[in-house]
Amino acid sequence: MRKILTLALFVFSLFTYTQAEEGPQLTITDIKGVTHQITGTEQGLNIKGLEGKIVFLEFFGHKCPPCLKSIPHLIKLQEKHKDKLAIVAIEVQGFSNKQLTEFAKEKGMNYIVVADEKAGSFTNYIGQRAEWRGSIPFLVALDTKGAVQFVQAGMLPEASLEELIKQLK
Repeated sequence: MRKILTLALFVFSLFTYTQAEEGPQLTITDIKGVTHQITGTEQGLNIKGLEGKIVFLEFFGHKCPPCLKSIPHLIKLQEKHKDKLAIVAIEVQGFSNKQLTEFAKEKGMNYIVVADEKAGSFTNYIGQRAEWRGSIPFLVALDTKGAVQFVQAGMLPEASLEELIKQLK
């Protein structure tokens, strides 16, 4: 876990750069039609309505085996930590909003799910800030103040995600 935290701090240092006090204003609209207002900050993101919660921002694909394998873990974590955790998953392999709505229903996804077509420029923004090259699953973990504390390309086991939640409280 120490290696993961060291890597996270290194990636976090790459993720942050000096910008104006208030960063870009972005919006994403989830499959339920709810629009989420997001402001880029020097330390991470401010997602209106999710203040005070740990946020797992997960970029995934409907054809990605590790992504599919992680969905049940994310469902369990959201159920277990519903008062302090918000999971926001953005599908980046081309599902339309309608296709993703059916997919999420079929999988029982109990967290915020967004089709890339409804993410506006947010996916590109994360790509630039995190130097993300498109590998999935890709996780950005924000603490309760919206500061990026962990970035990971590739699937993390459920136990590691639990440990991350404990550290971000």
